[in-house]
Amino acid sequence: MILTYENRNTEIALERKKSIHVPPHLHEAIEMVYVTEGSVELGVGQELYHLEKGEFGIVFPNVIHHYQVFGSGINRAVYLFAEPRFFSSYMEELQNCCPKIPIIKKDKISQDIEYVVNQLLKQKEYSGRLAKAYVQVILATVFTDMDIISRESVGTDDLIYNSVEYVAKNFRDEITLEKMAYDLCVSKYVLSRMFAKTFHCNFSKYVNGIRLNYAQAILQDSNESITNIALDCGFESQRTFNRVFKERYKMTPREFRNRVNMLNVGERAEN
Repeated sequence: MILTYENRNTEIALERKKSIHVPPHLHEAIEMVYVTEGSVELGVGQELYHLEKGEFGIVFPNVIHHYQVFGSGINRAVYLFAEPRFFSSYMEELQNCCPKIPIIKKDKISQDIEYVVNQLLKQKEYSGRLAKAYVQVILATVFTDMDIISRESVGTDDLIYNSVEYVAKNFRDEITLEKMAYDLCVSKYVLSRMFAKTFHCNFSKYVNGIRLNYAQAILQDSNESITNIALDCGFESQRTFNRVFKERYKMTPREFRNRVNMLNVGERAEN
C-alpha cells in the first residue's frame, strides 16, 4: 500500500467510472463522489463511510482518503475534482476546515447536486465559467448542509496516518528516516518497521514512489526540463531520477514524455 500524491493541472476534471479499491492518497484538489450504481466505501482519515446509489461524498484539499469496494455486482460513481483556487469565497474554509461527516445520505441530499452532476456529464470541457458555476452550486450546498469543523479538532496520534501526512507534505525536500523520526518524536527503528509492515517496502522506496507520482503528472502537463523536474520532486540528481523512474515505468522520463505527446497528437487528430 503506497500513498499517492495526485497533482492535477486541470481546473475541473470529471470521471464516470467503475468504483475500485484506491489506496490512501491526497491532493490539492477538492474531490467529490456521487454514486450512480451499487456502492462504495469512502475512507477519510481513520473513518470509513458507506455510500449507496444517489449518495454524495466530498474530500477537502490535502486530506488523506481512500476507497474500498465490498459490494458485488456493478459499482460505479462520478468522481469530480476541482482546484480550490477558483473558489476564493470558500478558500479559507477549504484550507483550514473539513466536514465532520463527509457524506450526504440519499434522504438528505439536495436535488441541486444531482442536477449539477448530470449537467456536468453533458459538458465536453470543464474549464469554462459554466463548469465553475456548477461546482460553486455544489460547494454552496456542502457548506449549507454539512457540519464544518476545524481540521485541528480531528487530529490523530496514529503513527501510520502521521507518517503518510508527513511524507506527503515534505517529499519535495530533502527527507530522511532520521529527520522524520525526530520530527514525529518516534524511534527511527519503530518507523522503519512500520514502513516494512504496513507499506511492504522500505522508507526510501516509499518516498520515491510518491515523488514519481508527482513527476509523472509534471511530465505530462508541462514543458519543464527533466533536470528541473527531478530536483523539484526531491531527487538529488537527474541521474537518480532516471534510474528510479525506469525501474518503475520501464522507460526513461524522456521516453515517457514523448509517448504522452504522441498520444495527445493522435487524440487531437481524431477530434
